[in-house]
Amino acid sequence: MPPTPPRAWVGHPLWLVGFRPFFLLACLAGALLPPVWVLMWSGALAPPPGLAARQWHAHELFFGFGFAVLAGFLLTASKNWVKTRGHFGRALQGLVALWLLERWTVWQYGAGPHAWLFGVAVLVAVEWTLLRGRRHDSYRDNALFFVALSAFLGARWLLLREATFESGVALTLALYRLVFVVMLERTLPPFMQAAFQLELRRVPALDVAIKLLALALVSSPWWPPWARATVELLLAAALTGRFLLWHAVRALRRVEVAVMYLGGFALVGQLVLDALGGAWVGSLPLHLFTVGTMGLIIPAMLTRISLGHTGRPVRFEVPERLALGLMGLAVTARTVLLQCWPAYTIAWLTVAAVGWSACFLIIGARLAPRVWKERVDGREH
Repeated sequence: MPPTPPRAWVGHPLWLVGFRPFFLLACLAGALLPPVWVLMWSGALAPPPGLAARQWHAHELFFGFGFAVLAGFLLTASKNWVKTRGHFGRALQGLVALWLLERWTVWQYGAGPHAWLFGVAVLVAVEWTLLRGRRHDSYRDNALFFVALSAFLGARWLLLREATFESGVALTLALYRLVFVVMLERTLPPFMQAAFQLELRRVPALDVAIKLLALALVSSPWWPPWARATVELLLAAALTGRFLLWHAVRALRRVEVAVMYLGGFALVGQLVLDALGGAWVGSLPLHLFTVGTMGLIIPAMLTRISLGHTGRPVRFEVPERLALGLMGLAVTARTVLLQCWPAYTIAWLTVAAVGWSACFLIIGARLAPRVWKERVDGREH
């Protein structure tokens, strides 16, 4: 037998690769944020100094929970894209410490320079990996992640200022939408191949158009409403066409790919509703994305990556199906039932919060033993 290659890290398996600690932290944040937000929204809990309750809620959803997911995904995926080892060990521990420090300092002191430390660190870590391995890069459009991670810093600054809060939320959503558009393009073909042995038809011109439209919309918070609506509808039409071309109806037969498509259609719905405008209860277009797209896709993504990258077969068993069902309940309560029966707003928000929290409690409980141990197939990472 050939000799076993030397291990780059001989410490605890949690620090082998980015998804291990950050997906665990994402599940923790996902479970805790909704009840804290309900207490804050009801007036039972005061927001951090200098921040309105909605600012804290948006910041922690996008830059606490969301950035834990994004960091775990990019620190893991980027090393595979450029065929390098990636960040691990002490470097990874430092990034986790910055995420925890940011959560504490934002809660204690509100906005300030401390709120940018983790975002800057992730930007540097991911871009260093992509630049270092650029000669072996599997994708020509990874520059989009350079744009997104850099622009997130400005989006956070806008979001944490009361006068520019709405622009900050719109910019942050547009950046996450760009990330999800790229991620769905890369992941749906192999997912459908694994689930149904289907080779999805790629139309390069359509792929390029979708990414260019999503990129253009990053600056749309400052466009005239008619221009933003036009591009949003164009992107919605292009995405819908690609989902249908990629056998969306058939995908609904398997829960692990069905939620990816449903989350994608929620993204389309956000674009259409935002373009059309209207008096929706509770910021419907925004929450169709945060609860519908992020809420449905992220738990499935955490499950799939934590299984595949620890050497286990990718199977969604009863607990994962239950968790996704609870998230589906949260989506229904927050987006549909709230519009139909707004008199019961508190009840629907409570149902949505419980469904979201329970989903991430289950996913976290299932994920924890995997990330706490070494790969079952003997590989290091």
